[in-house]
Amino acid sequence: MSTGTQVQHKIVSQELWLTARKELLAAEKEFTRQRDALSAKRRELPWVKVEKNYIFDSANGKVSFSDLFRDKSQLIVYHFMLGPGWEQGCPSCSFLGDHFDGSLVHLNARNVAFSAISRATMPEITTFKNRMGWHFPWVSSNQNEFNFDHHVSFTKDQRSKGKVLYNYAEREFPSEEAPGLSVFYKNAAGEIFHTYSTYARGLDILLGAYNFLDMTPKGRDEGSLAHTMAWVRHHDRYENA
Repeated sequence: MSTGTQVQHKIVSQELWLTARKELLAAEKEFTRQRDALSAKRRELPWVKVEKNYIFDSANGKVSFSDLFRDKSQLIVYHFMLGPGWEQGCPSCSFLGDHFDGSLVHLNARNVAFSAISRATMPEITTFKNRMGWHFPWVSSNQNEFNFDHHVSFTKDQRSKGKVLYNYAEREFPSEEAPGLSVFYKNAAGEIFHTYSTYARGLDILLGAYNFLDMTPKGRDEGSLAHTMAWVRHHDRYENA
């Protein structure tokens, strides 16, 4: 990692800096307007009714998909990369996981429930969750097809063909598990609808730490790495933790 390298940059007067900053501010405001418009289009997407009655394993026993909503009408699911037999979750998913707990009380206030879902068994999830010190809801889809139906888990047969369906296209993928986020709505009759899913860089907006880094002189500083997030560790595995 190049975190200790120095940054060489153009130095100007306060007046010239202010002129440049105002130009950037105009671009930032336009980006904000575009993001608001994109969010509106996201909410306008048509919905698909969920016909399957998924049953999950939780820390308190079996729960239905409907149970994950608790008393809310909206549910956000994070598809956490933790497969059966894995000793620990994906470091990048864990990077996101470090952002979840603080959001729960605020999501709750806006009629939104949250749960992570993984294909690992519940004991495997609990062991890793306890190690990380997380408290967000997390259930196992080990005994159902939820992950496969949402294209975040892949069978050996699918992978043997060289490409899998991920992020709405056939592509090569290095793992049997993949990250993603899906959103669901439950109406007064108890019917559940799939409203949205996003994968890969679509999850970027969830990373508050990345948003902080984007404001620094060096930014994410990943240009020399083998791949983005190559620097990310579980929060108990950083050398300077």
